Amino acid sequence: MDTLDPYAIPAWHAHIYFDPATTRDQALALREKIAFEFPQTRIGGVHDVPVGPHPEPMYQVIFSHALFHRMLPYLAINRDGLTILIHADSTGDHVADHTTHAIWMGDVLPIKISQWL
Repeated sequence: MDTLDPYAIPAWHAHIYFDPATTRDQALALREKIAFEFPQTRIGGVHDVPVGPHPEPMYQVIFSHALFHRMLPYLAINRDGLTILIHADSTGDHVADHTTHAIWMGDVLPIKISQWL
């Protein structure tokens, strides 16, 4: 089995999930905090319905490997009970990125991998 070099990962994705009826405001408040604290990130649009492999509404934050050591603790402390999936954007294997190599904060959600199989 080949060992992946984590330092070769150019970018990471954080998917921040929310319930439009109960936690959308929390999610948007966190989105604003991230934009302020980490202006070098790219923050995607807010999806009020599930998109792609994601089973719940969410938005995405893309950040560089150089920010990894700051972003993970920041999200852990400021997630306000929200579920967050963090994964590498590098292996070329979307299934592994979203499952085997996934880092979860909060509940582990069932990612819909069928689109990649």
